[in-house]
Amino acid sequence: MINQQAALRFRRLGMLTICAVYFVILVGGIVRASGAGMGCPDWPTCFGQWVPPTDVSQLPDNYQDIYAERGYKNTQFNPIKTWTEYLNRLTGVTIGFLIFLTAWASRIYLKTDKTVFYLALSVFFLVGFQGWLGSAVVASNLHPFIITLHMLLALFIVALLIYAIARSQKESLIQIDISQIPPKVKTVLMYAMGFTLLQVAMGTQVREAVDFIANKHNYIDREYWRDSFPIIFYVHRSFSSVILFTNLWITWKIYQSVDKHSVLLRCSYLLMGVIVTAIIMGVTLDRLGFPAVSQPIHLLMANIIFGVQFFIFICFYYAAKKNNS
Repeated sequence: MINQQAALRFRRLGMLTICAVYFVILVGGIVRASGAGMGCPDWPTCFGQWVPPTDVSQLPDNYQDIYAERGYKNTQFNPIKTWTEYLNRLTGVTIGFLIFLTAWASRIYLKTDKTVFYLALSVFFLVGFQGWLGSAVVASNLHPFIITLHMLLALFIVALLIYAIARSQKESLIQIDISQIPPKVKTVLMYAMGFTLLQVAMGTQVREAVDFIANKHNYIDREYWRDSFPIIFYVHRSFSSVILFTNLWITWKIYQSVDKHSVLLRCSYLLMGVIVTAIIMGVTLDRLGFPAVSQPIHLLMANIIFGVQFFIFICFYYAAKKNNS
């Protein structure tokens, strides 16, 4: 028999960790949009210090030559970019501690559902790998492929955490009544998740192109970036309508079929709110000169979309057990 207080503690830690992962995705987006990725040209220290400097006078006079010898040409200290990247690293370290606590708290399921424990433990090791991958991002001098892999791994980590938390309360999810929801809704939801992953994949290609364009313009003159956008940007932009209407149909069917206080309906509302926000941010990027604030929010919303879709899918999975019994 699971101690309910311990189970609640596990779920709260897990949810806090998920929020922290989304926060680091947001901060990572800010780092990327502002060109602060090399604000700390070394790792795990920053300009050779555990707490980075706040002024160039705190660095050796020949610091540029030192980092040029290490393969980082044109290293220029910028306190804003340095501390932005440092915040990104601190958030990553915080996630490491949170996931350790989550994995430790999950040990209560060893006797009743070992899968929950092993999921949390797997996330712990994946976060460690994510930390190493973060160092590889710096070592590669911000290679686009490694940056994209770094982001996709964060998406996978969130999915595992969501599943672990949902599985820990599967008895509650089994009670969700989906008897009035047409079976094809679950099928369309699976397609919608695939569409989201495809959209994210195209988005990473767009971001790689934007990184190149931004670097070419020295992260200024944003109103001219759009002139150099590749064709994948326009495919990505148009495909957002498929994402919108597919998920709108799912939400409408759920609205017609479940109790108005159902967790499925609340999640559906959240899903549509996040999608609309992502589209609005995408429109501002396209039409308002690529404002720096929009890019990280757009990236964050894309990741949350998949997370919410995945949780709704898990609810369908467990609720179906009751309807099939």
